[in-house]
Amino acid sequence: MIPLGFRVGDLLPSERCAAGAVLATGWQPDTYDAWRARRAADPLDENFPAVPARRAAAPPDRTEADFAAWTAAADADGWALDDQLVAPGLVALAVPVRDPDGRPVCAISVLAHTSRHSGDELREHALATMEEEALHIADELYGTSKAAAAPPAAPAYADAKPELGPSFLQALARGLAALTALGRQHGGLTLAEAAEASGLSYPSTRRNLLTLSQLGYVEQRGRRFLPSPRVLELGYARLSTLTLADIAQLHLTELAGLVRESASLAVLDGAEVRYVARAATEQITSARITPGTRLPAYATSMGRVLLADLPEADRLEQIQTLRPQALTPHTLTSLDALAAALDRAAEKGYALVEQELEAGLRSLAVPVRDRSGRAVGAVNVALHAGPEPPEHTLDAVLPALRACAARIESDLAVASAGAPVQTG
Repeated sequence: MIPLGFRVGDLLPSERCAAGAVLATGWQPDTYDAWRARRAADPLDENFPAVPARRAAAPPDRTEADFAAWTAAADADGWALDDQLVAPGLVALAVPVRDPDGRPVCAISVLAHTSRHSGDELREHALATMEEEALHIADELYGTSKAAAAPPAAPAYADAKPELGPSFLQALARGLAALTALGRQHGGLTLAEAAEASGLSYPSTRRNLLTLSQLGYVEQRGRRFLPSPRVLELGYARLSTLTLADIAQLHLTELAGLVRESASLAVLDGAEVRYVARAATEQITSARITPGTRLPAYATSMGRVLLADLPEADRLEQIQTLRPQALTPHTLTSLDALAAALDRAAEKGYALVEQELEAGLRSLAVPVRDRSGRAVGAVNVALHAGPEPPEHTLDAVLPALRACAARIESDLAVASAGAPVQTG
């Protein structure tokens, strides 16, 4: 099965994807030098786990001359099309989002399988909409149609101290109001604009911004003030304390409400899975599952997708150490059968376990991956087996389950940008 998309944080070779061709139209000579050095050091693209590596005997997908011609065409056309360069069976269309000087700063890319669209069909179907959205994104980034509009006023809390009492630090509230106002307008604000946006007086705004500048949270460029990168510390201080369970809990609750069945997140702990987060509806099993509960990995859907993600040698070694017991008449106890089940889970990207852990229990799971693509956990939906066949559960639940895992992965990628997130 070929995935129709990539995860947040995945790296792709520029010469093998439409977005790379679009962005390369703005490359400087030093960027080309870095690109050549990367190609020379990794001629088979083995350092790009998100895409299939090229065979040693195969010629390069794009020589430098080919890539230069492709980027020149992308610059002239305003779009680029990748027809099965990034992966067999995939076509991709990309358009640039440009800054006010016309330089590409990012790219919008749409993927389709060749069974649905040819390259020309994808361009006819999506190009106009993509170009329109690129203009909207540029407008949001640079405010080209909003330059004359005043930013919305932030609360100044000028009269809050009498109402909230002596414990309320009005000076801190005013400083935050001034800092917040700067983030509402691309390119920063002058003192007068910041005073108007924050609702503070001009002298108060000046004192607050100069103080924030001395603390490193505000930069001054000419007459304009704007937030410095250090303001990210205010958010990352919270992100650094988040665990995988913290990140997943809201998404599990949303999933459980959507499918009206219990949803859980677990990690692999030796030959067992350990539950770290759960959103329960009605209990359908005889045992109450709570965070910290351990279950044998071989008989659970989450255990199988996590075991399936192990390198093949580690997977075989783990299977050899298992001593599976027949928990129900349906439990797989043959090591060969388990190995085949893990192979299927690795191929399909999900595992469905039917009444192997407990009679009447059906469970469907998908992996949750970190920025490197490694499965650090698994999310599942558990439901009563009932009269409906397993195929019904796949159709009804799998899309929502995969969407939940994707949202967790996206949040995990952001939270782990500064430091690893605790998964246990």
